[in-house]
Amino acid sequence: MENKNRILIVDDDREIRSLLADYLDHHDYFTSMAADGPGMWTALEKHNIDLIVLDLNMPGDDGLTLCRNLRAKSNLPVIMLTARGEALDRILGLEMGADDYLPKPFEPRELLARIRSVLRRAQTQPNKQRENAPQKLHFGAWTLDLIARHLISQDNMVITLSGAEYRLLKIFLDHPNEVLNRDQLLNFTQGRDADPFDRSIDIQISRLRQKLREDARSPQIIKTVRNGGYVLAVNVQSETKPPTPT
Repeated sequence: MENKNRILIVDDDREIRSLLADYLDHHDYFTSMAADGPGMWTALEKHNIDLIVLDLNMPGDDGLTLCRNLRAKSNLPVIMLTARGEALDRILGLEMGADDYLPKPFEPRELLARIRSVLRRAQTQPNKQRENAPQKLHFGAWTLDLIARHLISQDNMVITLSGAEYRLLKIFLDHPNEVLNRDQLLNFTQGRDADPFDRSIDIQISRLRQKLREDARSPQIIKTVRNGGYVLAVNVQSETKPPTPT
């Protein structure tokens, strides 16, 4: 019982909150509920939350604003609920740092699958790196700090990454000079197959290229392979923690 995850449901629709809470409670999760931004912050202070299911359209601060403000403080996993067909909302949600999104209306079992997938990814990230595990990855003129989970430029500027951007970049760095298609990237980062109209990977790659100061017309680090996908076209070198003196 003590190992059950707690999910915070933030939605201004009372019926949806109650239905989702009942469903998740039935599937062995603890749940907390909030109807708006202030309620969300109060719940975060009161409980140890493992994941937030966050509706985009709410009065006051909407889901995008709340997600952006949360990301300035925490890497807590977020699944954004968006209106069906609103591709821009889904794109903005990912840009603000959401880990996944689900368009309304949806089947509760689909949300359950997404929750399990996002939590599984979050919980496989070790809190402490093994002594011989890489601490940093160097590629081109850039460094990815695997502990702080941010980018460092050649001129020592720190570039923050959302959870989704970090995972995507880490996948490329784990597979240098290997062509990865959209299905593979979506499966690696979100644990699901791509919808034919899902362009979230393309959007995230575009955002990564901006942070890597790439020329959009002729990127040199993450290149587009026509009819193939994308490839990290630079070599990667790992840096491990110096051995502890004995």
